[in-house]
Amino acid sequence: MDDLDDFARRVTAARAAYGLPLQANRLAEEFAHAATAVLFPHFAPARNSSPDQVRAELDRLGARLHPFLASQGSDPKKAQEIQEGFLATLPGLESELMMDAMATCEADPAARSVEEVVLAYPGFFAVALHRVARSLACQGVALLPRLITEFAHRMTGIDIHPGARLGRSLAIDHGTGIVIGETALIGDRVRLYQGVTLGALSVRKELARQKRHPTIEDDVVIYANATILGGETVIGAGSVIGGNSQCAARLGGDPRGDDRATQVDRRCGVGVQHLGKTEDGRRETCLCVSDRLPSTVSRRKNPQLTTSR
Repeated sequence: MDDLDDFARRVTAARAAYGLPLQANRLAEEFAHAATAVLFPHFAPARNSSPDQVRAELDRLGARLHPFLASQGSDPKKAQEIQEGFLATLPGLESELMMDAMATCEADPAARSVEEVVLAYPGFFAVALHRVARSLACQGVALLPRLITEFAHRMTGIDIHPGARLGRSLAIDHGTGIVIGETALIGDRVRLYQGVTLGALSVRKELARQKRHPTIEDDVVIYANATILGGETVIGAGSVIGGNSQCAARLGGDPRGDDRATQVDRRCGVGVQHLGKTEDGRRETCLCVSDRLPSTVSRRKNPQLTTSR
């Protein structure tokens, strides 16, 4: 019993010294559910609510931040500013998320309605919680944004770091296995399919404050299981990235402003097929394909390629 008594004393001391909110994961899940209930009638606690009741609901949502703000040392005045700042972003978040839902519905022939997307699509759920988490992070809230996106990760299999910046009208179809790293930048009207990785070329800790993840410009489509790595990698506007590709170079959207082929890093086992113009005649479209090359090429010639957040 001496060992158990010593263990009990250590547990008691650890609990007393613990500075984060108790059961923080549960609190984060509750916050996520409360936020989506405000943003979408699909998840509301009641059909008939007065404006005063909704305002009270908003106040309760803001109050859910208090344990996290207290644990990070925010004084009452600062905590109130953060709470009010987050709540002020909700109308804009609602508009952005409706654009995401409509874009997802338009991109998927199997989608019957926007309501189906909001209720049933894991990609939309992950994006919704990411936008909530990103808003909190921008207000200076620590820990909670990461817990919210990890809740979405557990629920959907889609891992989007709250630091990633997502453009408008993002459509994620299926979504299982998608990884979007902390410093990724995604433009408007982008479509992603299952298994896409927007990762880093290196996981060295000293790179933590550098841009490690790719930039995806507007109107890009990235098909299933494509891997795009590196903070200097740019997928140009209007590009189409084929499934099972590996990219670590600039593709499409030539910064010189002409239609000449852009350079491609052949170490990554990538081929580019120029498909000409899109239907609107404005953007060059490229297909990045690795299935024409041996599947081992990219690993053999660049063994340092890793996928990471």
